[in-house]
Amino acid sequence: MTDTTEQPAAVFVHPSADVEEGARVGDGTKVWHLAHIRSSARVGAGCVIGRNVYVDAGVTVGDLVKIQNNVSVYQGVTIEDEVFVGPCAVFTNDLRPRAQNPDWTITPTLVRRGASIGANATLVCGVEIGEYAMVAAGSVVTRDVAPYQLVAGNPARPKGWVDERGEVVSRDVTSPRRPD
Repeated sequence: MTDTTEQPAAVFVHPSADVEEGARVGDGTKVWHLAHIRSSARVGAGCVIGRNVYVDAGVTVGDLVKIQNNVSVYQGVTIEDEVFVGPCAVFTNDLRPRAQNPDWTITPTLVRRGASIGANATLVCGVEIGEYAMVAAGSVVTRDVAPYQLVAGNPARPKGWVDERGEVVSRDVTSPRRPD
């Protein structure tokens, strides 16, 4: 008789990566060269954490997320399932950064399920990126992005609407059109 019970996939952590004690990393996740996952961070199952990625304490990363090389995910950022974060994308968590600020508070950022953040995009803290939204490479996001919305530029402005595969389905920027 054959055992058909699925065994959890092993977590792979490259020898040069640092996953601190207390961090939780889900089954089947791969943590590549020089990545650093802080204690109390949670990274879901089936993720790919690229080279030189930093995941700060208290951050939550959902399942099946791909974070490309050279991305820092700071406290206050929540990334839901199936999100793509392109190389060198930047998340912030302080609206008024100063080297010395005793009143500093974290301003949260939320990236919803299935969203894509292009390479070198910057997300100013306090924004919400909607489900399956797409942020073009190099964009600077200063306000919320609606579900399925495509934004681009500095500052990022609406450029149309995409479907769950990322295909542009409309260039109408004024009225949301839910993809069929």
